[in-house]
Amino acid sequence: MAWRELVAREKRAAFRDQEYWGRPVPGLGPEDAPLLVVGLAPAAHGGNRTGRMFTGDRSGDVLFAALHAVGLANQPTAVHPDDGLELHHTRITSPVHCAPPDNKPTPVERDTCGGWLRAELALLRPRAVVVLGAFGWQALLPVLAGAGWLVPRPRPRFGHGVHVELAGDRGPLHLFGCYHVSQQNTFTGRLTPAMLEDVLRRAAYAAGIPPEPGLPPSRALDA
Repeated sequence: MAWRELVAREKRAAFRDQEYWGRPVPGLGPEDAPLLVVGLAPAAHGGNRTGRMFTGDRSGDVLFAALHAVGLANQPTAVHPDDGLELHHTRITSPVHCAPPDNKPTPVERDTCGGWLRAELALLRPRAVVVLGAFGWQALLPVLAGAGWLVPRPRPRFGHGVHVELAGDRGPLHLFGCYHVSQQNTFTGRLTPAMLEDVLRRAAYAAGIPPEPGLPPSRALDA
């Protein structure tokens, strides 16, 4: 909390004339979305500035471009709250809702924010989830178990392209792993746009989302 508020007061020089959100960042997207994308935490000068998950930073640039490419967003960029962005059938959230120092949330921050993730998931009815990174994967699995899905033991390990189907009294849930859209991954080529789009397309198909005209559905659900 102290860090996010300090950043909002001191600001980055490039955004000196902007008013920072500086509060916990809520989930973004329709509440009835069958596809959920789970990230890490808001960026200090991204979501912490705009008040919207992944908006206004390099990671968001990659994510929204991919969402648009597969028909899950109406535009490829998201830079500020009034830019016209609309997500189609997709909601974005994260285990930690306050910007952490160095974009590295701690287990304590994860556990402190865990109640919000549990509450959000209780209101949603996702059929598929894309988890960006191992931190989000490890944070989400116990939340899914608490929400009624059967998480096997030992718990499934995170990996890019991993696909696990969980049974539960709320219906089956398709869980997909994807490398995080951090600059460390995208600048080095560990995660390419094609790789990200492939996971999103597979997850959209699993969630029952019809492809946009001209975009083929993905039937390759096996990891």
